[in-house]
Amino acid sequence: MKYRLLGQTGLYVSELCLGTMTYGSVGFWEVMGGLDQAAVSLQLKYAFDRGINFIDTANVYSLGQSEQLVGQAIRDLGLPRDELVISTKATGIMNDLPNGRGHSRFHLMNAVDASLRRLQLDHLDLYLLHGLDPLTPLEEALNTLNDLVRSGKVRYIGLCNMAAWQIMKGLAISEKRSWARFASVQAYYTIAGRDLEREVVPLILDQGLGLMVWSPLAGGLLTGKFSPDGKGPGDSRRSKFDFPVVDKERAFRCVEAMRPMAEQRGVSIARIALAWILAQQPVSSVIVGARTIEQLKDNLEAAEVALSAEELETLNQVSLLPEEYPGWMLERQKQYRAEVPERKG
Repeated sequence: MKYRLLGQTGLYVSELCLGTMTYGSVGFWEVMGGLDQAAVSLQLKYAFDRGINFIDTANVYSLGQSEQLVGQAIRDLGLPRDELVISTKATGIMNDLPNGRGHSRFHLMNAVDASLRRLQLDHLDLYLLHGLDPLTPLEEALNTLNDLVRSGKVRYIGLCNMAAWQIMKGLAISEKRSWARFASVQAYYTIAGRDLEREVVPLILDQGLGLMVWSPLAGGLLTGKFSPDGKGPGDSRRSKFDFPVVDKERAFRCVEAMRPMAEQRGVSIARIALAWILAQQPVSSVIVGARTIEQLKDNLEAAEVALSAEELETLNQVSLLPEEYPGWMLERQKQYRAEVPERKG
């Protein structure tokens, strides 16, 4: 297992991160996996033994049950706390009460304490805003996160699923107030869904943030197990919950381009898709989740696949985003600085 720095921090995280959305079976979340304590402990042990030090969860996954299962597994297995990087999140709906969601100081303070209890920990290594709260001022959320860092309950802060301008606004507020700064962005990014490259990736590179990728296989669509009409294994999550949103025509072009690369190596198409993500410059860690230990094993072995420059170029071309303004105009305009002029005479 290789390790990468999380953005501009000095924190090394495994380039593959164990995702836990399949843990637990409360309500809607059961369709994601419904794994119980025995299965969770088996996955954590397998991942840790193969060098995974990064575990990502969220309070909303099975309404806290995922955190409980992770915390109990860490305790039962006796995993060393100082060798683990634990990440969790808050924003989503945890109950029907008016303050049981969002980024208010009230909710975030309560949510951190509840997550720590469920995980049986005294601090979180990374705490993320799980999405957008259009009602709470960003200053309020960032002030609260800063206080949590100063209190020692949280080591680093991050965010998920925000627009580039919102991320930049948050960074500017933190710099102005000398508050703890976002260290990472967790976002959807796959070879079949490269929208992040339009605005967010340039921001990540410019501001030195770490990128944590979620759903790198597009909800299973990039495993090669689905046909162009969308039909796949009946027990697959994608068959029950068609998410995330994907341009399926482009996705299947990518699958067909990856298929010979997988066959040549005798590996799954999923490993090729993960290898492509790992080869992208801004990526700190790719979150892989699984319903079975066999799926987890296959995903973790993607770290051993190295694509050639020619293969990467082939996949880059087949997955290329259609041009949009102002991107195409910026590309044209920057050409006038591409070459250093010569002065004659």
